[in-house]
Amino acid sequence: MTDTALALADLDFDRYDHVRPIRWTGEALELLDQRVLPFTVVHESCRSSDEVAAAIRALVVRGAPAIGIAAAWGVVLAARALPADHATDAAAASALLEPALQHLNAARPTAVNLMWALARMRRVLATAGADWRAALEREAQAIEREDLAANRRMGALGAALIAPGSGVLTHCNTGSLATAGFGTALGVIRAGVAAGRVARVFATETRPWNQGARLTVWELGQDGIDATLIADSAAAHLMKTGQVQWVVVGADRICANGDTANKIGTYPLAIAARHHGLKVMVVAPSSTVDMATASGDRIEIEERDPAELLSFRGKRVVAEGVRAWNPVFDVTPHALIDAIVTERGVVERPDAGRMRALFG
Repeated sequence: MTDTALALADLDFDRYDHVRPIRWTGEALELLDQRVLPFTVVHESCRSSDEVAAAIRALVVRGAPAIGIAAAWGVVLAARALPADHATDAAAASALLEPALQHLNAARPTAVNLMWALARMRRVLATAGADWRAALEREAQAIEREDLAANRRMGALGAALIAPGSGVLTHCNTGSLATAGFGTALGVIRAGVAAGRVARVFATETRPWNQGARLTVWELGQDGIDATLIADSAAAHLMKTGQVQWVVVGADRICANGDTANKIGTYPLAIAARHHGLKVMVVAPSSTVDMATASGDRIEIEERDPAELLSFRGKRVVAEGVRAWNPVFDVTPHALIDAIVTERGVVERPDAGRMRALFG
């Protein structure tokens, strides 16, 4: 278990951190609509917990940490919807808010951050006094603030593992758009660029939603970081050329043995990386670690509408009668992962024992 980090004070975080996907206005939750990026930059305003749940389900907001933050603000909106004189104590409010929490919880079943954030909101409500509405708002703010701090810490920890002048390949979008800011895997890349350790950045398209093509390269461009886009199927050939030394990805759930669920396509990247002698780094906050789930075999893998594969921008591009299978995530076995980076520290060559040593 390693905890060596680049000095946070020496990294120019602000230079490489310009995008924010979540804004609380005091009256509504504004979410940067990631479905229409990069050509349209627009925020969807959510004024109820049901609207937040719908936005999570529809991928207006995506990325495990961002989903958890949005859900926490959804609880705040649910609390504000209760009549001021209808629930004067936290115990009564807890019962009244539970349906809204359940609805938010059901929006995305794989991302453990969603359940983690809602559990935090429940705990605060259970111990709050008459100012329970304000307590919920403070907790949502804390979840968002802590995520940004954790991302910067992870960036420093992960970048310290990368040799100067290295090339990295990333998959899906794990940056500011998926978090409170700075990002998880992209946070490592940002910190690596700032420290002169990352010289080349490659990003996969990440089919079928193209989060890499639409979001990752756009987001890095906002920070002046040059990135090269590749087709998912070009990754193994890229590795063979020697231009990359690390595959750096995020996670939606990390099990007690280190098995990791992430965007579909991560598993084959890890297999190809092992064959070519590259290293694989998983970067996620400790809220993504699920020590109650022993291994990846027990993770529920979400499946989305097959139309995402059969159609493009609402128009069918595949012959009628063709069926599609559209899992959103796959599980990378811990044996293919060289390092798991969280804000608590780094687990190298993760297994059940090393995970337990850091996370208990």
